[in-house]
Amino acid sequence: METVLNNQNFQSEVLEADGLVLVDFFARWCGPCKMIAPHVEALAERYPALKVCRLDVDEATETAIRYGVSSIPSLLFFRDGAVVETLVGYRSEEELCEVTEGLL
Repeated sequence: METVLNNQNFQSEVLEADGLVLVDFFARWCGPCKMIAPHVEALAERYPALKVCRLDVDEATETAIRYGVSSIPSLLFFRDGAVVETLVGYRSEEELCEVTEGLL
């Protein structure tokens, strides 16, 4: 199950979370974001230790700016409140799995 993020809950849901957290920065109008969404959902099912979250950049602009997100989709992996990996643009499910496995 994916957690929906906003400016108010980002701190508690991501920065204070235990373990690895993936944040999918997206927008509803973004074609590549729609294409990658099923792959991100598959990660949530495949890796129970991975917390998967989504943040709509149009609704949480302040957080997107804070993390330098200027292109979407952007996938940021966090551990202990810090970004440990960033992927920008569409990626295959296979590539997402490889990155996730390397970080878990």
